[in-house]
Amino acid sequence: MSNAWRCSRSQFFILSSVALFASGAYSLRGADRLQQIKERGELLWGADAEGGAPYVYPDPQKPEQLIGFEYELAESLARRLGVKARIIQNQWDQLIPALERGNFDIILNGLELTADNQQRIAMSRPYFVYAQQIVTRKETQGLARLDELKGKVVGVLSSSVAEHLLEQAGGTQLKVYPGNVESLRDLKAKRIDAVLMDLPIALHYAKPDPALKFSGEPFAAGYYAIGVRKEDATLLAALNQALVESVECRTLECIYRKYGVWDERQAALQGYIPEVVSTNPAHSTLRQLPKYLPALLSGAIITVELSVLAMAVAMSVGLVVVLLRLYGPAPLNWLAKAYVEVMRGTPLLIQLFLIYYGLPQIGIRLNAFVAAILGLGLNYAASEAENYRAGIQAVPRGQTEAALALGMSRWQTCSMWCCPRPFV
Repeated sequence: MSNAWRCSRSQFFILSSVALFASGAYSLRGADRLQQIKERGELLWGADAEGGAPYVYPDPQKPEQLIGFEYELAESLARRLGVKARIIQNQWDQLIPALERGNFDIILNGLELTADNQQRIAMSRPYFVYAQQIVTRKETQGLARLDELKGKVVGVLSSSVAEHLLEQAGGTQLKVYPGNVESLRDLKAKRIDAVLMDLPIALHYAKPDPALKFSGEPFAAGYYAIGVRKEDATLLAALNQALVESVECRTLECIYRKYGVWDERQAALQGYIPEVVSTNPAHSTLRQLPKYLPALLSGAIITVELSVLAMAVAMSVGLVVVLLRLYGPAPLNWLAKAYVEVMRGTPLLIQLFLIYYGLPQIGIRLNAFVAAILGLGLNYAASEAENYRAGIQAVPRGQTEAALALGMSRWQTCSMWCCPRPFV
């Protein structure tokens, strides 16, 4: 037997042992997830508390304390497991990838029980029955049914059932938002015609607002469920048992009535029969690429357009600012200095927020593209102005005095700085 064969066989056995060990550890990790939680003493649940009412949100009276019907549900489930609950903040539309990375143990944040979600993760029996609600401005007539939204600009939450419903219906111009409150702000600013959202969100944010109204009755009922990794079967079974007990002893009803989200639909929780959802082993990100490629290309084009146009604004405004700062009268000089300090000393996100949401309060409404150009351009104009100032002040004073002594105007002197020519 050759040395090469011995080496190859040894490598094969080593690699096989490593693979078997890794697969065993992977299975053991899933089987021991519940035990790990109990040893840790904490159930880590992922949710988005930013604009997350009435699910989980800061208490208006004590902002350091979180409240919400899902916050209390998490506390109740953790007690039944013999541990404490601790929330892990995460952006809502990135909860499933974060769960897959192991950032937390479960997702408990208005996650819809859909076939798409069940392709990627395991989901518990439902703990809440939701419905979709159309929200419009007070003066809007019609738009009470899904088919009446065709031809309108409608706001939806990213990766939500509302988005999927309108995509399937077709004929609607969708505007997708990362949170719940941004769409309602745009609705009041008359940038969009309506918002389609889950009923609990509408009850908390839209119903108390005198400028908005519910248009039509709730429809398209569905379920919220807890998301876990597919290998965490023991944890899933324990959560299902805890939910059954919570329904039977009316713990859920007490929590939901406290937050005003209990209705007759919740009776469906008592006799829920799980549906069998077949998983698609070929489901992968690469296979989904053709579906999302047009959106990715469109996003890349928009990014280039924004960069070019914002840079043009920055160069133009920056030149005006530096000229005022160096050669303008005292009031304009102070104003230019203040502009540079404010724009460079405050976060860009705050500036964009004020431009997009603040200007409509005084009657100036800009679409998202124009607001982005203006915000990015004005922000970078401050840096451009400082670049120009550094370049101008780097020119030796003697060179300027010599040019003026020869009878050149200030404009000719500046042109000499920008386009120097050799003396003959």
